[in-house]
Amino acid sequence: MTLGLAWATLKYGYRSNGEMSTGGFSKARLRRMHDVMAGYVARGEIPGLVTLVSRRGEVQVGALGAKAIGGDLVRRDTIFRIASMTKAITAAAAMILVEECKLRLDEPVDRLLPELANRKVLKRLDGPLDDTVPAIRPITVRDLLTFRMGFGLVMGPPDKYPIVLATDELQIGTGPPSPATTPAPDEWIRRLGTLPLMHQPGERWMYNTGSEVLGVLIARASGQAFDTFLRERIFDPLGMHDTGFSVPAAKIDRLATSYWTNFATGKLEVFDKAEGGQWSRPPAFPSGAAGLVSTIDDYHAFAQMMLNKGKHGSDCILSRPSVEVMTTDQLTPEQKAVSGLTAGFFDSHGWGFGVSIVTKRVDIYGPIGKFGWDGGLGTSWYSDPQEDMVTILLTQRAWTSPSPPNVCLDFWTLAYEAIDDTSER
Repeated sequence: MTLGLAWATLKYGYRSNGEMSTGGFSKARLRRMHDVMAGYVARGEIPGLVTLVSRRGEVQVGALGAKAIGGDLVRRDTIFRIASMTKAITAAAAMILVEECKLRLDEPVDRLLPELANRKVLKRLDGPLDDTVPAIRPITVRDLLTFRMGFGLVMGPPDKYPIVLATDELQIGTGPPSPATTPAPDEWIRRLGTLPLMHQPGERWMYNTGSEVLGVLIARASGQAFDTFLRERIFDPLGMHDTGFSVPAAKIDRLATSYWTNFATGKLEVFDKAEGGQWSRPPAFPSGAAGLVSTIDDYHAFAQMMLNKGKHGSDCILSRPSVEVMTTDQLTPEQKAVSGLTAGFFDSHGWGFGVSIVTKRVDIYGPIGKFGWDGGLGTSWYSDPQEDMVTILLTQRAWTSPSPPNVCLDFWTLAYEAIDDTSER
């Protein structure tokens, strides 16, 4: 593979004395980041990637590799499928409606989602679908935002769990994003309503489905299609003009091909192509959990808004209290003890509204209070209030497990070890 390289620096903002502001980065250590990231591309582990590290108004962006194996070079404006990084945007949209009193955090969702009223709950997760008890209380908006609605991703073989098989058969599953097969919102929520919950509302954290339900709820509460609401209330105000649930024909040449790993051969195979792929046309179901595509600069606008407590220039997308509650750990110790995607995750993390939050420092890149989330198709974002810092990594190689791949671990480490408040500028 030819190693393509574009490494750009953008600085903006001024100190009170008129001098250009600085993020306090070591240039030598930023070069180390470039060299390590370039190694992933040169070895063929990652076809292409874009990185962004910003701190105190200084933004460092790097683009390496190709949009598709053997194809054109990745650029700063290359479009990627951001998968579960969608969840934070969905949560922000819900909080806009909370601020407008069109939703309330602790009200049952039954008013707008009658399909989810009067829930039944499985007596045991691997039991038959008709072996249930009544739900002890309704599902609330807060349950959706915190993934405590009682339904979500189950780690294990599908044939062990009748509820997982039924979810897959109804095409409302929790596997990789599938815009081409998921039914329209009203039909999607109807199908979900035919199934029992896996656990009692509020009992434990279960990944993913809460964000999907939120997308339907937001549409009904706002009286607009979910994608229209996002466009008018978040994307346009933030200048996120390349973010959406599909890529128009005029921009399709900027969409990276998506790959996943064949576990039998260890080689990369195409998960979704650009032209003619699943994201080349608007989906029937705009997925609030994993449906969006975006660019590094578009997502940085959202990440920086969250870091700025809801402000974007003179615009206020969210109030400071809304961002603060979104980025506050909402889980109890009892809920953490029975939850998680990977062993020990909640020992050092919590969950707010659509984002994880670092609650205990255990590594170089984990200051307490850092928040954000990753995308299983190969992306990651975190905002760090302590360092006034944003880190974003966009690749087109899907993760092979819920544990972050080495490219993420190395990127996070390199971003933080590049901080040098005493270095010459």
